[in-house]
Amino acid sequence: MSELVIAVPSKGRLKEQVEAWLADAGLDLSVTGGARGYMAGLKGLPGAQVRLLSAGDIAEALDAGEVHLGITGEDLLRERGEDLDSRVLLLRPLGFGRADLVVAAPKSWLDVETMADLEEVAAEHLARTGRRMRVATKYLSQTRAFFARHGIADYRIAESGGATEGAPAAGAAELVVDITTTGATLAANGLKVLADGVILKSQAQLAASLRAEWGESALAAAERLLRAVEARAAARRSATLIWPSRGDAAEAEAVDRLVAAGASRRPNGLLVEMGQVAEAAQALTAAGLGPVTAAQPEFVFDVSCPALTTLKSRLF
Repeated sequence: MSELVIAVPSKGRLKEQVEAWLADAGLDLSVTGGARGYMAGLKGLPGAQVRLLSAGDIAEALDAGEVHLGITGEDLLRERGEDLDSRVLLLRPLGFGRADLVVAAPKSWLDVETMADLEEVAAEHLARTGRRMRVATKYLSQTRAFFARHGIADYRIAESGGATEGAPAAGAAELVVDITTTGATLAANGLKVLADGVILKSQAQLAASLRAEWGESALAAAERLLRAVEARAAARRSATLIWPSRGDAAEAEAVDRLVAAGASRRPNGLLVEMGQVAEAAQALTAAGLGPVTAAQPEFVFDVSCPALTTLKSRLF
């Protein structure tokens, strides 16, 4: 693969969120072949090819090295196996597509609130019925690993192909392991999330395949993308402060104190964290400087690019 190949979701709310995130970084998605096309490009990123795939197929393509970069849910990536980190590098959590992978039991199980309680119930169920407790899920790998960490062995997985949360009511399972955003669907089906039953707090991730063939052109395009999204993320958490400069000792002292506290010098002022704007502005006005104007930049490009540095360290 000479071009950088990026996989993004092909439909649904996640596709809309990814498109908005890319556009916010100045990278507009342009679908080839109309709205139902499965190939696309990114305006502002030459040398990149975009494939529109299902979220599950993106996780598989990253794992297999069929794409360089992909955006999908961490839950789907983690389901590829516990050794995922040797094949796929999570570059950046994106702050959307949030959902929790949880263990849920019937509300009627009043004495079951934790995984330790579940261990006792599983043993009792086996002794009473001669059968292991059934756990309905689509997340086989993560369920097995999580149950093993809690020392639970007396169960079997009932692989779910449909609405997992309905399995206990249908008599197909005693428990479920499923994704939830609010817990409302689980509650509507008479289920409760165990107190320590959160397996993963998932969200959409920008991920890189460590199995893909990374040539110079692909890496160069990846650098442009990573620098753009990191610069946009830095801008969203930063503000610039400017004021009429006097060039005297009092001004220099006030600026030096703010730089020591984490601000960055700019030719015409300072760059500060958004949460420190009021405090920094007050320090400047206390030194007799002003009026102080605060503005949020669109991009803040730095010399370093942590995501790129990490990617290179894992590839070479």
